[in-house]
Amino acid sequence: MQAATATPQILTGAFSLQSDIEGRVPPQDAGAADPVARAAAGDVRAFEQLYQAHLPRVHSLVRRMAGGRDCDELTQDVFVRVWQKLATFRGDSAFTTWLHRLTVNVVIERFRSETTRRQRFRDADDTFERIAAPARSGDLSMDFETAMLKLPDGAREIFVLHDVEGYKHTEIAALLEISPGTSKAQLHRARMMLRKHLR
Repeated sequence: MQAATATPQILTGAFSLQSDIEGRVPPQDAGAADPVARAAAGDVRAFEQLYQAHLPRVHSLVRRMAGGRDCDELTQDVFVRVWQKLATFRGDSAFTTWLHRLTVNVVIERFRSETTRRQRFRDADDTFERIAAPARSGDLSMDFETAMLKLPDGAREIFVLHDVEGYKHTEIAALLEISPGTSKAQLHRARMMLRKHLR
């Protein structure tokens, strides 16, 4: 990407740009039909298209990974990072795959600290016992979402990455800087807790 002359600002679901981009003409040879290539070349309108197209999916993943905390701020961080890193996207995988990985990394970075990490992956079984069962709404998908958001942070991250997003334990271990065995144990606990509270 050329030197960034604008920084995206995502505010309450709307995309806007700082005024320093007025008069900027996007390159004409940047793959006119491909908004990813155009955005990587600095086309702000193409970036806005990507933002609008992918916002719901990114926000949903952030909400699940973060347990509902700081979702809007984290989503904004994801799209700022996309703007900064888009030139590194080489097309070796689908753009959605690249965006998905970037989103996961942004969330993990936000909550990564040794003290927090140890607490989130602690071995105490009573963590699960202390969490109250969600009130049943009659809508199983809503009950499941509520129960999932109440999982302890580490167990929820692993459950979302493995059972919802399809990551393997070795990939999760590398992302979260834990052992594959810890990933498997936390996934088992998350499943047991969900089962218990959805009965």
